[in-house]
Amino acid sequence: MKKQLLAACCALALSAGLSTGTANAQIVVRIGPPAPIVETAPPRPAGEWVWVHGYHRWDGNRYVWVPGEWRRPPHHGAHWVDGHWDHRGGGYVWIEGHWR
Repeated sequence: MKKQLLAACCALALSAGLSTGTANAQIVVRIGPPAPIVETAPPRPAGEWVWVHGYHRWDGNRYVWVPGEWRRPPHHGAHWVDGHWDHRGGGYVWIEGHWR
């Protein structure tokens, strides 16, 4: 029952964001994420590539680990800012990683 209610709330939140033209809909997860998994990065594919750490993604029912990967910066001097879970009020919101 709780899973069905959560799924309905998520669907409502996403559809409300899409119907108003807003791409910034946020899902609040009441359960905090697990500790990050420590990964060993494989060899760098090229000199300028940056390691992007893995993270726990919420799939609607539980957290799922998304492994890290090498990414090529969009321009010289770009710096990757890792995504993170931000504790807000009674839950957690995912803040996407991005290039700066």
